[in-house]
Amino acid sequence: MNRMMITATNTLGQLQHKLDSIGNNIANVDTTGFKRSETSFNDLLVQQFNNMGDTASEIGRLTPNGIRQGNGAKLGQAQQVLTQGALKSTNRDLDMAFTKPDLFFTVRTEDEKGISTAYTRDGAFYLTPTGNTDEMMLVTGDGNAVLDEYQDPIIISGSLKNLVISKSGQLSAAKDDGSVQTFNLGVVSIKKPQFMEKTSGNLLSFPNDLNVQEAEVFDTLNGGLREEITLTQGSLENSNVDLSKEMTDLINVQRQYQFQSRAISMADQMSGLVNGIR
Repeated sequence: MNRMMITATNTLGQLQHKLDSIGNNIANVDTTGFKRSETSFNDLLVQQFNNMGDTASEIGRLTPNGIRQGNGAKLGQAQQVLTQGALKSTNRDLDMAFTKPDLFFTVRTEDEKGISTAYTRDGAFYLTPTGNTDEMMLVTGDGNAVLDEYQDPIIISGSLKNLVISKSGQLSAAKDDGSVQTFNLGVVSIKKPQFMEKTSGNLLSFPNDLNVQEAEVFDTLNGGLREEITLTQGSLENSNVDLSKEMTDLINVQRQYQFQSRAISMADQMSGLVNGIR
């Protein structure tokens, strides 16, 4: 295999990752609170050929001596873009939306690996029975428990009359007997989204094998930090996917894909010509 084929093959494999990222963004254009991913590329490897031994004849040369030949491109980073999505009014008491781009709800997830904490911008919540009489638990659309500031599930007891959520994320549940039960929703502010990873169900999680402390990536907004929370009740946040931009990126990647495929085809034809020389 000649160098042209190696370079084109390497680049094709990385372009496939970008296609996957664009496809995922487009598929979630209508997902509440979804944040799009943006990929960037770097040179995979560059080989230097020092074929200019006579430096005296290169006086005045503006470019570096020798020839540098690359071996394709690699996916450098797939970063999540946390820009604010547009809000849509639903007038539903259990629909909530942040109006700052770095804030996330904390939820509890459970899978074959055990129980863990995850983060989401999807504020379409529901109440589900816990199994005990007169107790309801606040959950996401996938049934994950929404956590309070102490990382405990929010369980409302008694006969519920109405729910009010303040701007700072305090949920007040008024009962038929006149009493009021209050909870502070668990909220974090993610400062370095590049360290978070996407999981199923429109969730973000903090990787366990990451050599970075959680405090370096996000802040848990408790105490006086809760003043940084800006929450609105009765609204949901649309995804921040710009469909026209994604389609433009898709066309560009398709053309790059065609170019690399053409390079392989040309290399194969040239190899055929060389083999045909007698």
